[in-house]
Amino acid sequence: MARPLKRFVCQSCGAVANKWSGRCESCGEWNTITEEAAPAPGPAGGGLARGGRGRTLEFAGLTGSTPQPPRYKSGIAEFDRVCGGGLVVGSALLIGGDPGIGKSTLMLQIAAALARQNTACAYISGEEALDQVRLRAERLGLGDAPVQLTSATSVRDIVATMERPDAPKVAVIDSIQTMWLDTVDSTPGTVTQVRASSQALVELAKRRGIAVLLVGHVTKDGAIAGPRVLEHMVDTVLYFEGERGHQFRILRTVKNRFGPTDEIGVFEMSDRGLSDVANPSALFLGERRGNVSGACVFAGIEGTRPLLVEIQALVSPSSFGTPRHAVVGWDSNRLAMVLAVLEARCGVAVGANDVYLNVAGGLKIGEPAADLAVAAAVVSSLADEPVPPEMVVFGEIGLGGEVRPVGQRESRLREAAKLGFRSALVPRGRAGSAPAPRPPAGIAIDEIEHLTDLVARFQPADRPPKRPRREGAPDRRRE
Repeated sequence: MARPLKRFVCQSCGAVANKWSGRCESCGEWNTITEEAAPAPGPAGGGLARGGRGRTLEFAGLTGSTPQPPRYKSGIAEFDRVCGGGLVVGSALLIGGDPGIGKSTLMLQIAAALARQNTACAYISGEEALDQVRLRAERLGLGDAPVQLTSATSVRDIVATMERPDAPKVAVIDSIQTMWLDTVDSTPGTVTQVRASSQALVELAKRRGIAVLLVGHVTKDGAIAGPRVLEHMVDTVLYFEGERGHQFRILRTVKNRFGPTDEIGVFEMSDRGLSDVANPSALFLGERRGNVSGACVFAGIEGTRPLLVEIQALVSPSSFGTPRHAVVGWDSNRLAMVLAVLEARCGVAVGANDVYLNVAGGLKIGEPAADLAVAAAVVSSLADEPVPPEMVVFGEIGLGGEVRPVGQRESRLREAAKLGFRSALVPRGRAGSAPAPRPPAGIAIDEIEHLTDLVARFQPADRPPKRPRREGAPDRRRE
């Protein structure tokens, strides 16, 4: 009797090895390789040689009209925004987030909202019993919503149920790590099971025109658990972000085949569940105090939405030999670069101080346009001189200290003017480019070219800022 074939698969990256080892050679993770049954080998000579000829494909040109795909609108404005206008019929959506962040709550609210609009919805729970789901629905005030509930983990049973003529049009699978397929010889949650279960559910969505929402767990690094190919199989990938100490939750689009990426939706968590935040800028600035040094308002762009958020910095003398830099909500490497430019190009002595940077409200900023706002907050805290409370700041900083223009300047200024800001510190336009449009009424524009122009606003008049040495000029320090 032939021995069953075995293989060793890394549960972190999906790499396959011929023997077990303590460390994966592909991703470097430890103790993630497990033994699984190998798939049955194909026919000898290859499938193409024994399967006959395939059908001839027909090609089409790029010209032509394609109708917009039909969508299910839930009525939850922030969720519809990140999806590009609603759930597309026959699409597969994957949402991930930390444990307890509110993924199941959001999915139950979406299913109830669609069901109340006469869209048949099914909520399939693989982690909780029906009584637990009902208790959550009662707490959220959704007990009267006509959502079809069931508790199942077998993908074969789920597919058979969805093949019926009266099957629901939207199905929520909570979660994909608990699903299993009996044709795969491995335990639920492994790379092989997650890949096979997801493939079967995605094929069901395309074949039957059902919108499938998959809830996914995340690893300690914040990535969705399972193989990376899982994010390539689905049409839309959403990440639910937030801090336990904040009531705000950010739903961020990472991938969307039917809409823009990097879009965000802002929710507020309460005892009645998640509620939309129509004006996130006003919410993030709601607890802002004026005339405090080290605080600066940044006008950013998240997806297609302009967003104003407060950046806070605290610079204090270090009590240790090595100064500490702590960052919340921004890239720590980016902060190190801004501090180095301030010290090398502008003569600002920051090296012997601890620097703490925080983005208020729990929002995470990734665009380089926040460089100038971070520099303004750091210099303001170091000089103990507050930034004007009615000023917004944005711009990118280069290693030479130059302040570079950023995109969507008009959208940022319009959002600032709408919230009552009266001035903006922005980069000067590029030489030879088209003149910038007229700013919104009621807001004054202050343009700067170099970071020393920012530092001069926080230094006494009798101490001029250090100017950068011109290229080709002699270095007087060597004389």
